[in-house]
Parts: sequence; C-alpha cells; structure tokens
Amino acid sequence: MQLTERSFKKLLIALGIYLTSLFAANTLGLKLMPFIFDSHISVAVFSFPFVFLTTDVVGEIYGKRVAKLFVLTGFISTALFVGYSLLSLALPWSQDGLWAQEGYNQMFGISVRIAIASLAAFLIAEYQDVISFFFLRKKLKGKLFWLRSTISNLYSQLLDTVIFTAIAFVGVYSINVLISITLSWWLYKVTMGMLYTPLSYLGLKLLKEKSNEHAHTTNQNSSL
Repeated sequence: MQLTERSFKKLLIALGIYLTSLFAANTLGLKLMPFIFDSHISVAVFSFPFVFLTTDVVGEIYGKRVAKLFVLTGFISTALFVGYSLLSLALPWSQDGLWAQEGYNQMFGISVRIAIASLAAFLIAEYQDVISFFFLRKKLKGKLFWLRSTISNLYSQLLDTVIFTAIAFVGVYSINVLISITLSWWLYKVTMGMLYTPLSYLGLKLLKEKSNEHAHTTNQNSSL
C-alpha cells in the first residue's frame, strides 16, 4: 500500500493514540471508582474504548490488514512492557531508593499482571473485533459505520472484559466485586464507545481526507 507523506503521518498519529490508550488502560486500570447501585468500574473505561474504536476507524479507511497490524503492534508493545517490568522488578534496589520499594513493587507487580491479562484478552477480543467488523461491513455493503462498530464492540468488549478481569483481578478482589466490575465495566465501555462515535467519524474524516488521494508519489531521485 502506497500513501502520501501526509497520510502516512496521520496513520502514525493514529497508532500513537492507539498505543497510548492501551498503555493507559494497562497501567492505570487498577484504580476503581464508585458507580451506580454500589458497583465499581475501573478508570480504564475512559481510555480503553479508544483501542477498539481506533482499529475500526483505521480498518475502515486502510483495510483489515492494517487493522490487524495495529492489533499485532499493540500485542508486541504490551509483551515488551511486561518484559521490561519483570526486569525492573527483579533488579536490586539502591539504598537511597528503598523508600519507594514497597509501593513500586506492589503497583508495578500488579501492573505486570494487568499487562499479561491484556495480552490474553488481546489475542481473542481484538482480533474478533476486527473480524466481526469486516464481516458486518461486507453484509452491510460498507454502510452504517456506527452500527458496525457498535455491534462488533458489544461482543468483543464483553470477551475482553471477562478475560481481562478474570486474569488481572482474581485473588485481588472478592467474587462479588469481580462480577460487579465485569458487568459495570462492560456496559460502561460500550456506552463510552457509543459516546465516542462522533470522534470516530472525525477520525474517519481526518484520515480519509488524504488517504483517498492516489499516493503514487514519484521518487525524484530515482532518475539520478
């Protein structure tokens, strides 16, 4: 696939948004905040919907192959983060830094578990989202982006939430809290995804603006 320089830059910015949202969810997701009916949700509900929406937007403009490449990039980045975290936790502490040891090991130790949970959820939920999105795109003949994105996210977000919560928080919180987190988190992520739909259309407009141009740019140096 050939792109104009501007379209390539926009695609890199989209990848940056995708990875930032993913790492924000992985590292900040331990914090719970109160929700309706005495339930709980993770603060990651604000960042994680962007992960699925970004693959939908990028896939709509650049195709399934690029959407899957985003997922693969997220998977590799998260795996690398896990490796760096394990190395950091295993290295010895300097005496001057011992004041932060307990909190550091506790928070980043759990962050590693969250990242591993994200990896497992990624293998199923994200690829399933891409597959279902393009299945619906074919059935609906490329129309109703918001509907295709919403339907594909309903199931993929449920898979992701169940798998992620089970791996990340079993033993950390009680079963009742886990059920509360899973249901409220899933419903809230789906709701946030719907509310973010205007941003999806903005992303489509920004990417489509130049990506539809024929990117057969001529290398001026090729004739030298």
